Order: sequence, then structure tokens, then C-alpha cells
Amino acid sequence: MSEKRIRVAIVDDHAVVRSGLADFLMVCDDLEMVGEAGNGRAAVELCLRVKPDVVLMDMVMPEMDGAAATRVIRQQCPSTQVIALTSFREEELINAALKAGAIGYLLKNISADELAQAIRSAYQGHPTLSPEATLALIHAATAPPVPGGDLTEREREVLALLVAGMNNQEIADTLTVSVSTVKYHVSNVISKLGASNRTEAATLAVQHHLVD
Repeated sequence: MSEKRIRVAIVDDHAVVRSGLADFLMVCDDLEMVGEAGNGRAAVELCLRVKPDVVLMDMVMPEMDGAAATRVIRQQCPSTQVIALTSFREEELINAALKAGAIGYLLKNISADELAQAIRSAYQGHPTLSPEATLALIHAATAPPVPGGDLTEREREVLALLVAGMNNQEIADTLTVSVSTVKYHVSNVISKLGASNRTEAATLAVQHHLVD
């Protein structure tokens, strides 16, 4: 008896890409195409219906992008592995795909043999990443923490009022606290942001979108 074929679904908003990938799967004895979709929403519906082993997922598509679709598929079909297969190298897309649960991130210029091996690896639960994806992971792991990540909810409120240009008395009146309490919070905000004064703290808050 022959070994079980790996059931693969193709998701891409370009019909010519889907056709090319389908032709590729046909020549691999251990791979089987079980469905295709042209956007992320259709991909979710497809996976719920046919439960593929592996999905080749484009990232930039209409209606629902690849990262969003990957997240839903991994939640609702946990046995289905997703490989992001795209022409985009941006770190933001790579990180979004991997955070959503993709087991691989590959560029469309990958060779047929490499893609086939990536599908087999994904089926076994092993990741395959393009050099660009590996570099993005390294950058994410070594990047300095975003300023303001350790601010408390109250400190964020104080920071928002600082950005609005209020002085300590105005902040105290708005929050119904004492001026000394405001000074304490302002000092903490300035320290946590690594700022030298309240004006610099407000500038950093705007730059890093720490307040609405």
C-alpha cells in the first residue's frame, strides 16, 4: 500500500499562480491538491470544509489577508499547517504571518524541489523559512523594546494629558487627584520613556503612538 499523500490547499488571488502551483503538485507523487481559494475568507471556508494537511497561503489578498486567514485557520483547524508563500519580503508581513501561526514563510522564487520539501516538512511539524524571514526573526529578537511598554494605565492617562499641553494643576483637576500625585506620575513617565523633560516625553509619545 502506498504512503498517505499530503493534502494541500492553494490560496492566492492570482489564478495563474494557483494554476502553476496546481501543476507543480500534480507531478509530486506524495502531494495532492484538495482545493483552492482566491482570498483569505474563502480560504477559511475551504479549510473548514476539506481539512487540508498544508495550506500554501499568499499574504496580500482582498477581503481577508493571509495573516488574518492563517490565524483563523490555525484556531479552527489546528491540524492544518500554513506556509506563507508570497513575493513580499517586508518584515512587517513576515512577523504578522509567523505570529498568526504560519509554520513557514517562503518567497515565490523558491525552486519546485525546495517547495515540495517545505510542504513535507510542514506536514511533519517542522518550519521552513526563507533567509528574509530568518533575518526578520533575528531583528525582532534583538530589537530594543518599544518605549512606553511598561507604562501603567494611569501613567498613560497622564501622558495623554501631557501631550494635550496641560500643566500639572490642569492634569490634577482633570483626573481629580492631587498635584503631588501628578508630579509622581509625570516623573515616572519621564523616567520610563528615557526622556529628559515633559516636552521630550510628549514628543516620544507622539512618535511611538503611545497615546490616541
